[in-house]
Amino acid sequence: MKFIGTKDFYRSVFRIAIPIMVQNMVTNSVSLVNNITVSRLGTESLAGVAIANTLISIFYLCIFGAVSATGIFGAQYAGRKDYMGQRYVFRIMILLALFFSTAWMLLLLMAGKPLIGLFLHENGDGSDLAFTLREGYRYLALMSISFLPYSISSAYSEMLRENGKVSIPMRSSIVALALSLVLNVILVPIFGVIGAAGAALISRLVECTLNVLWTHRYPEEVPYIYEAYRTFHVPAELVKRVLIKGIPLILSETFWSIGDTVINQSYSYHGVTAVAAINMAVTVSSLVNSAFFSLGVAIGIILGGILGTGDMEKARETDNKLLLLAFGVGIVVSVALLGLGVVVPNLYTNQAEEVRKLARIFIWLEAAGAPFRAYGNATYYTIRSGGNTVLTFFYDAGSIWLLNASTAYILTHFTNMGIVSIYLCVKMVEGIKCLIGTFLVAKGTWMKNIVDHVAS
Repeated sequence: MKFIGTKDFYRSVFRIAIPIMVQNMVTNSVSLVNNITVSRLGTESLAGVAIANTLISIFYLCIFGAVSATGIFGAQYAGRKDYMGQRYVFRIMILLALFFSTAWMLLLLMAGKPLIGLFLHENGDGSDLAFTLREGYRYLALMSISFLPYSISSAYSEMLRENGKVSIPMRSSIVALALSLVLNVILVPIFGVIGAAGAALISRLVECTLNVLWTHRYPEEVPYIYEAYRTFHVPAELVKRVLIKGIPLILSETFWSIGDTVINQSYSYHGVTAVAAINMAVTVSSLVNSAFFSLGVAIGIILGGILGTGDMEKARETDNKLLLLAFGVGIVVSVALLGLGVVVPNLYTNQAEEVRKLARIFIWLEAAGAPFRAYGNATYYTIRSGGNTVLTFFYDAGSIWLLNASTAYILTHFTNMGIVSIYLCVKMVEGIKCLIGTFLVAKGTWMKNIVDHVAS
């Protein structure tokens, strides 16, 4: 088996991956800018926003799961140039986006305060927990309005990428970032956390508008959009297949994000200082980690297209090269995080030195685990590309609960270990996921064509 591709192979991969990387990095840059400006309001405000964003991330991953689940079919239809099939998939995406954005907005508006309260614990550090709760909920309430444009934009972006138009969502995200930068500088000093949420909301609206306008202005570039809204009819057979494949994937992303929330809730027992420092580290690592997460999305698109043609031998050979490439990208990310760990914490003004010192350590711990997370992420997208979403659920959601979340909970509640040691242990167990992923990919059960027998 070949593990090294030709120059043309890597050009073709990065032609898809780089625009997605840029888009995701730009999107995460909005969060970084948001955090840096909010940090000027103090540690309690930063912690409140961090907790709110932890809850919001569950929605983001739920939408990601919904769009990606249907996108498995979209990628294979794209490989066959079946535009009617893609049109059906797009309709399902839009309906799921409307449902989940409305449901999560209502849930967080009604239950936001008690959920934020789960992360606030007295530990003698002098933090104003009531103020932290109030700041977090104010931010959460306004941000929930952005759920609808975010989910619609996600659906349009996914379909554009599957049709090779990866630069369009990237450009929209760049415009949104520039707008967010300006609005954060203007609004946060005046309106505090409400200003930060308002800047994010407006940038999401603009990003969504740009993606929608381009798609409908140039329908000849993406033929699936012709008459996409004339009716919302979708063949029952396709709906059945999407639900069978999609529900486990949606549950996987949702349970994964809840597991990640449980980890952060365990960390929160170490005080508001730890919450603020971890938020700083996770925000910057998410920005750089976008490189290998985006490569994972590209892997799903590439393998999905190949599987749609039925060439299983080519799919396996391509995946071997992609897995090694992912590990290499993870090493590059690790080096970048080591450098950013020195610089980024100093950008957070009005924060105690203890917070910045902790953040620096957490960023370096993120750097240590980056290659393994990159490889594990690539195996996840490989397994998912063939539509084996039940296995994907147990592999992804199961691993974070059985490995990461349980480690964080046990060490927090049953030992006297400090937050740095606990954080390190939680990152170390991710190596086990890599071993499991290697075994599952080698078995080859992911190599399936799932659109051959779906009427369109």
